[in-house]
Amino acid sequence: MRKLIAWVFLYSLDGLLADQGTEYWKFCFGLPPDPAETEQKIEVLKSADLHIMGRTAYEGMSEAMPTSNHPFTPILNPARKVVFSRTLESAEWANTTIVSGDTAEEIDKLRQGGEGPIVVWGGVTLWRSLIELDVIDELRVDVHPYIAGEGTRLFDGAPKDYQLDLVSSTQFTNGILGLRYRRHRP
Repeated sequence: MRKLIAWVFLYSLDGLLADQGTEYWKFCFGLPPDPAETEQKIEVLKSADLHIMGRTAYEGMSEAMPTSNHPFTPILNPARKVVFSRTLESAEWANTTIVSGDTAEEIDKLRQGGEGPIVVWGGVTLWRSLIELDVIDELRVDVHPYIAGEGTRLFDGAPKDYQLDLVSSTQFTNGILGLRYRRHRP
């Protein structure tokens, strides 16, 4: 069965996501790029057979990526993408399918077909539901050197017993700490 990798890019030291328009958001996008950080992400994204996201993440990415000069653009534009949404009626971004059924059943179907890992882009509602369903195999969190004080908490409502094993940690020159965890399964 294919591995499900959830990657949280903009996470503060005090456990908050960078909400658009906040000072933390501006800080994240003002950091100088680290080529090693970018290359690490590109390697994982290239290895993915499928990219999944919720409606909000899809809307932001599908608006920006098709014509962007971002390093992920040549990977994501042709990639197979699935959007979890009960309200989205159409998807214009190439190779995108919308699923609106039961999340657990849809994930099970997606894990059966294909060979490479599945990368979960978010948003928060999708991440939380996948944590609750306990289907995430690997959680990658990029912790920024910032105490946000405001933003969205990713792990609100998470199960009380959700053990992870640290696989690796990478310190980047821009101060970001890349943490890679595997879901602990006895």
